[in-house]
Amino acid sequence: MKITAASKEQIDSLLAGTEKVLPAGELEKALESGKKLRIKFGMDPTAPDLHLGHAVVLSKLRLFQDLGHDVTVLIGDFTTRIGDPTGRSKTRPPLSEEEIARNAKTYFEQVGRILDPTKITVAYNSEWLDKLSSREWVTLCARVTLARIVERDDFAKRMEANQPIGFHELLYPLMQGYDSVVLKADVELGGSDQTFNLMMGRHLQEQFGLPAQIVFTTPLLEGLDGVAKMSKSLGNYIGLTESPDQVFGKIMSISDLLMIRYYRLLLNFTNAQIESMQQGIAAGIQHPMELKKSLAVGVLTRFWGAEAAIEGLRSFENLFQKKDLSQAQEFVVPEGTSQTLWIADLLKLLGAVESTSEARRLITSGAVSIEGEKVMDFKAQITLRTAMQIKVGKHRFFKLVI
Repeated sequence: MKITAASKEQIDSLLAGTEKVLPAGELEKALESGKKLRIKFGMDPTAPDLHLGHAVVLSKLRLFQDLGHDVTVLIGDFTTRIGDPTGRSKTRPPLSEEEIARNAKTYFEQVGRILDPTKITVAYNSEWLDKLSSREWVTLCARVTLARIVERDDFAKRMEANQPIGFHELLYPLMQGYDSVVLKADVELGGSDQTFNLMMGRHLQEQFGLPAQIVFTTPLLEGLDGVAKMSKSLGNYIGLTESPDQVFGKIMSISDLLMIRYYRLLLNFTNAQIESMQQGIAAGIQHPMELKKSLAVGVLTRFWGAEAAIEGLRSFENLFQKKDLSQAQEFVVPEGTSQTLWIADLLKLLGAVESTSEARRLITSGAVSIEGEKVMDFKAQITLRTAMQIKVGKHRFFKLVI
């Protein structure tokens, strides 16, 4: 396929909402040259599910695909055994090879919502890292100084707090950087928390006499609370496997300020589009509620499909605007479930929370109601019955079927 020089509009779309592109101006030159670029994106399959935070960088990767560039999704099946120390205050527990393989399989199924799976080259870094001899490992380590490794913010913080750092963790950036050497990447994408590792790729490519890759980072997407980054452990996420009505309801619950950021990061709105939207809100021409609905439709269309967007919108309007509680999500209670459950266990059973701590946070903040009555007692025991209506947060309704 012949690659033509990218237009200014295409380049603007790629750069919209990015954190950093280093060195400055190099990506524009590469795209304007018409050269087919080798784009690298690495994923360590540490957990089975992806969320919209992952979709930020994946949507940029799709833009590179649409421009005709070669995209390689690198599965870090070797590096996952170590665990990326990025943002960690302690050593990550290792995963078994079976867990890694299972997680990698679900990653591909979810990534296919965003990327064109027919235009992806898949690589596994165990293919070369497993084969490095002791001599080659020592030679690789000699390419980097210890002083440079411990410059990493998370390492520095752990050292200052007298928290242990495993020697194997120090090797992680080298391994990720060496992946770029093997793949001869022209551009590597990652979240802003990956900047150090991506820059290590540039350094090692230069050490091996290769052209240094362009580093392309995206911001970390804030979760539904608008404060912490989107995370399953914090319960502020929108999962790529969630139903359209759940996704729509969660997006409608975010703040107006966060809505603007979601437009920028998830739908690639340019600065000009964002400015026009903000002017419309200030002038009273556009209402935040309608813009939020458009955001939800846009996100669902992009990552779930047009039919899912229609389904989510219809469900929201029936449930929240027409007050039709028959549209609440039915939940069939599994056979053998106790008739009486602790409230935290009930929320876990519904899939409304991942952990007891998340359940406690929702209950104590008054975000859980049963049959219209708030449940404020974290120790409450709930007797289940058919058609019982449970509200979690602002926009999640469940109706039990026993």
